[in-house]
Amino acid sequence: MAFLLGVPVAVGCSVAALGVDPVVIAMMAAINLVFVIFFVRHCAFAISASRWAGRDVEDAGRIGLTYQPRVSILVACHNEEKVVATLVTGLDRLIYPRKLLQVILIDDGSSDATGARLDELTAALAGIEVLHRPVGAGGGKSGALNAALSQVTGEVVVIFDADHIPEPDSVARLARHFIDPVVDAVQGRCVVRNALESTLARAIAIDYFSGYLVNEYGRQALYGLPAYGGANCAVRRSTLVSLGGWNRESVTEDTDLTLRVLLRGGRVRYDITAVDTEEAVGSLARFVKQRYRWARGHQQVWRDYRSGVLRTPYLDAAGRWETLLFLLVYHVPVLCMASLVMTLLRIVGIGPNVSLVELLPLAALLFVGPYCELAVGLLVGKAPRRSAWALLWLTPLFVIFMAICSKAWLDGMLGRPYTWSKTARTSWQPGVMS
Repeated sequence: MAFLLGVPVAVGCSVAALGVDPVVIAMMAAINLVFVIFFVRHCAFAISASRWAGRDVEDAGRIGLTYQPRVSILVACHNEEKVVATLVTGLDRLIYPRKLLQVILIDDGSSDATGARLDELTAALAGIEVLHRPVGAGGGKSGALNAALSQVTGEVVVIFDADHIPEPDSVARLARHFIDPVVDAVQGRCVVRNALESTLARAIAIDYFSGYLVNEYGRQALYGLPAYGGANCAVRRSTLVSLGGWNRESVTEDTDLTLRVLLRGGRVRYDITAVDTEEAVGSLARFVKQRYRWARGHQQVWRDYRSGVLRTPYLDAAGRWETLLFLLVYHVPVLCMASLVMTLLRIVGIGPNVSLVELLPLAALLFVGPYCELAVGLLVGKAPRRSAWALLWLTPLFVIFMAICSKAWLDGMLGRPYTWSKTARTSWQPGVMS
């Protein structure tokens, strides 16, 4: 709240001392600088992925999977009756020694038939347990996972979401990294399987190509600092215990855990060959609800850990820089909204007496960078040619995203309460775009 009050006070004092025009131009220049920095970052990730990601995907079959620690799989299921059947089928098909595998499915106070369906589906399956939490137990996904942590017997804890279907070798590919003692967590690659459900789902599928084949790959290749993404991922049990489990106060427990791991000197690793499929939101209403939660949680993590990133002895200068940029990702759309508002004011005659060319931020760079990542993601992922048409929808979708992030930022700074919100499912299955 102090920061929120400080911003208008600082702007007001600057305007009083210097005048409106210099202050507005300085603000636009600062926003332009941010856009240039993120443009360079996007391009660096795109270049690294275009050179090496495709080769790493093709080399998947030659990777040794001999290190097999004991693994516990946890899946939080809140009102997931539409998707738990495919989840259980996928878990039952995993290729991993059964004596080294524990599976705990958490019915998190569901008000639908999730609990009964889980009991029915797992009745004849050895090694799969169902934990039932009462209605109102609280804590969202973090609370559900923490409830099962005391029953975990594995050295490595693997997390899937209820709508995910893991490839049979995904757990083995995630677990192999823990032979390295410096590795605290591993993130795999997620692929959208319902790309044919709607135009929105197809656009999100393309965004996932960019996110997992380019962005996460680039962060791994250039900095060794990928993010733990919360599903199709693994973390050491000892790390979780030492950190006190997942943060119940965070609505993005994955980003929160990423920062806590880094600030204790651990590392997250990304495995482009550990694949599972998930269901993308197929309607705009679900998109807004989901992305608001992501923005609200990610922005909160920035407020919680930015000072720790600057002080930690476990990151070098490049690592601190990249981690701060990672934490600012959901703030860039807020800056975009601010620059758009200032540009519109100038068009109607409000603002400094300069040309729009001088006032307009480097919007081209803002979009060229992400589109480079998207294009490389399509190429590396060998997506069908027709899928490129969905790129046309990503620009208007980003404008909506700007509004979502701006509202999340304002709500967060005002301290408006918000709790974890589940994404609704449709159980649409066909249409994996890979």
